[in-house]
Amino acid sequence: MLVLGIESSCDETGVALYDTDNGLVGHTLFSQIKMHAEFGGVVPELASRDHIIKLPQLINQLLDQTNTSKKDIDAVAYTQGPGLIGAVMVGACFATAFAKSIGVPALGVHHMEGHLLAPMLEDTPPEFPFVALLVSGGHTMLVDVKAIGQYEILGESLDDAAGEAFDKTAKMMGLPYPGGPLLSKLAQSVDASRFTFPRPMIDRPGMDMSFSGLKTSVRNAIKKEVENETFDEQCQKEIAFGFEHAVCSTLSIKCKRALEHTGHKTLVIAGGVSANVRLREQLGTMCQSKRSKLFYARPEFCTDNGAMIALAGALRLNAGQSSTQSVDVKPRWPIDTLEPLS
Repeated sequence: MLVLGIESSCDETGVALYDTDNGLVGHTLFSQIKMHAEFGGVVPELASRDHIIKLPQLINQLLDQTNTSKKDIDAVAYTQGPGLIGAVMVGACFATAFAKSIGVPALGVHHMEGHLLAPMLEDTPPEFPFVALLVSGGHTMLVDVKAIGQYEILGESLDDAAGEAFDKTAKMMGLPYPGGPLLSKLAQSVDASRFTFPRPMIDRPGMDMSFSGLKTSVRNAIKKEVENETFDEQCQKEIAFGFEHAVCSTLSIKCKRALEHTGHKTLVIAGGVSANVRLREQLGTMCQSKRSKLFYARPEFCTDNGAMIALAGALRLNAGQSSTQSVDVKPRWPIDTLEPLS
């Protein structure tokens, strides 16, 4: 079965072809970062309009690159939610119309399930069951994954997601949009920091997280350095190091608790923040101490992309899940309400 995947949940337009027998055939992506940078963040209306323009272009490009005809496509999978309502609606309407035009089924896919399954695009995929740490721009949660669709949320952020904390902290530091990756780059340029920021909620039982207090601590540190006229480039790097180390340490502690709670020996990290080098290092060290295995996707499949949607859709379609030609988007959609596969 050859499945066309379409991702349009936010500010990246991604399309991919996934074959259930041969794996990923090809993928392409267009990022709207330059367009939104002028405004310091994603403008939903502009994002939606750009998806309309880019989707047909990218699909034609993908078909040409992979020497694939429309008649070779057996199904279309698209992001049904969660995400920006306008952006998701564009992708859903386009995917449904495209599928109908070539006479194949269309299936809506949960965006975060796509992230969760993205490490399965690698040559050595994880096996069920496992603990998944989902750390994307708007979500941070720990999930007990018994099988596809069998998800139990063990803990999640009570306020900002880790990705949001990175971006908002970067903005406080005066870094341009999108600031999260730039903050990480600064943090990687030093080996230590004179700033020690709190690890939120690690002294409380459970696996929930919070990053608002950490942001406040960073804001206070920046304010003090500015008042003392010592907020220079080196100071900026050290604050970035201290912040990143606090986030990664917190996530590592919570992941360790999740592995102990479930008894699983496999940890999967997915979502944009899973590409963070320090996070991978700390989780790798923790998993080694627990005699557990750590899995993650290559960087290009950590951020939003069509390949993960094509894969998730293909696995569900191949397992017999029915599809629909109606458009029903879900800007809010808890992952633990998904239908398990038989």
